[in-house]
Amino acid sequence: MQSEHAATATIDGIRGVVVDIEGTTSATSAVHVGLYGYARPRLASWLHAHADDPEIAAAIEATRRDAGLVAGATLDDVASALEAWMDGDIKATPLKTVQGQIWAAGFEDGQLTSHVFDDVPPALQGWVENEIHLAVFSSGSVASQRPWFRHSNHGDLSPLFEAYFDTVNAGPKREPIAYDRIADELTGRWSCTVSELLFLSDVPAELDAAAQAGWLTVGLRRNGEPYGEA
Repeated sequence: MQSEHAATATIDGIRGVVVDIEGTTSATSAVHVGLYGYARPRLASWLHAHADDPEIAAAIEATRRDAGLVAGATLDDVASALEAWMDGDIKATPLKTVQGQIWAAGFEDGQLTSHVFDDVPPALQGWVENEIHLAVFSSGSVASQRPWFRHSNHGDLSPLFEAYFDTVNAGPKREPIAYDRIADELTGRWSCTVSELLFLSDVPAELDAAAQAGWLTVGLRRNGEPYGEA
């Protein structure tokens, strides 16, 4: 691991570590190929079956608005808009909401197992043993983050994490305000300062945003990942 945006910190100077998922704890392909492939054929049927769910109803209306659909656009039209966002890798909040519910169901049914790099579990366990708190900040919804770590190829890692953040409860990952919001919650919960929080990600723009908010940052470069080494 290398820090490209702030001075690296010793383990003694850190009270909390917040991790990204794609390209950081897990292979991007596990999401973009595995999970996306699972969700795509289920989008329309999920919308029809769960249209009365307040969370899904809100996502439907947000998609109609944000995708510029005509008033009263059908659920199939909404599903097509969601598919288009998936094709463009648009990290739209309503898409993440619907995907998150579909993935959570797939994990609970045993149809999905997440991927976590081999070096991640011992690192997480080591931090916890050193009384360092752990949390997750990913563009994927909290509804999908929890089962991702509960049903991993390394078993149930979810007990290691104390908090989960996404673009709904924190904000855009490339904006400092998201890290301000997370720090507001975690510094109170963990009795620490923002300068004792460390964010791990493979995306330079996310690391820049966290650093601007006063966080320590470490940028990861993994072979085969979008921001990795050749």
